[in-house]
Amino acid sequence: MADFGDADAPADVVRVANWVSATRNQGKRAFVLIDKKNARLYVFDPRGKLKDHTPVLLGKAVGDDSAPGIGSKPLSQIKEEEKTTPAGRFLAAPGKNNHGEDIIWIDYKAAVSMHRLRRVSAEERRAERMATPESDDNRISNGCVNVPPDFYNSVLRPSVRKYGAYVYVLPETRTPEQLFGSLAVPSNQSKA
Repeated sequence: MADFGDADAPADVVRVANWVSATRNQGKRAFVLIDKKNARLYVFDPRGKLKDHTPVLLGKAVGDDSAPGIGSKPLSQIKEEEKTTPAGRFLAAPGKNNHGEDIIWIDYKAAVSMHRLRRVSAEERRAERMATPESDDNRISNGCVNVPPDFYNSVLRPSVRKYGAYVYVLPETRTPEQLFGSLAVPSNQSKA
């Protein structure tokens, strides 16, 4: 079972984390859960112990699928309804963006990554959005997951580099079971 320590997490996050930990779905890698409904990211070590969690910014549009061909479109041609953060299970891959900054790919083909929060334009108020307790204003990106720089540098990037990682992006338009299948935890792993 996943070990959240003293952290509170929504039921869907706990169920998926427990399933990943109990079934070893991530193998010997760390794993990252992204809760789109609450705009939070959770990083676990390979044994399922929560290292830390943080608010994040996500794609502007609600939805769980990437638009066909989205990864090859110039940013100026991406429609508002196509700016989703796709749900699913992804093998994290360290990489670089077009500016040479290190990022962590979630879905290279769809051009979706996790990267440090960057100032894009003053009107977007990205840092302010991330700092509010509400999650509904955290929908501002073209689909990428924007992470606080300190968290990216001290928790996320070191975990991915040390262990490798799978990223589980929880859906927002269907249930986790509809996306991942049964989340049943083997009976020998259940808490008494």
